[in-house]
Amino acid sequence: MENRNFAFIKTDKKLVKVFYHEINIIRGLGNYVEILTTDNKRYIYYRTLKDLIENLPEEFMRVHHSYIVNLTTIDSFEDNHLVCGDLKITVAKSYKECLTTALGKMML
Repeated sequence: MENRNFAFIKTDKKLVKVFYHEINIIRGLGNYVEILTTDNKRYIYYRTLKDLIENLPEEFMRVHHSYIVNLTTIDSFEDNHLVCGDLKITVAKSYKECLTTALGKMML
């Protein structure tokens, strides 16, 4: 099960299969997270960002106190802002260097 490309989350009293490549952004909401997918679905899930980031594949990175992004869904990065689809996310100073290094490895 190490190489699986999906996870089940419990939302709305049911288990929902979510593929990692479909996750765009994960937003922290206290003890809950909101998972936003590339097809504009939203799931609320009981888990903290800190716990969640430890169980996600390496293409996910925390870029702010309240945000985890899927590096493969980033449209652009300029100044301290990421654009992922319709959302513009501010990158915290403490995460900027790590993000720049990760994106550098993805450059041609």
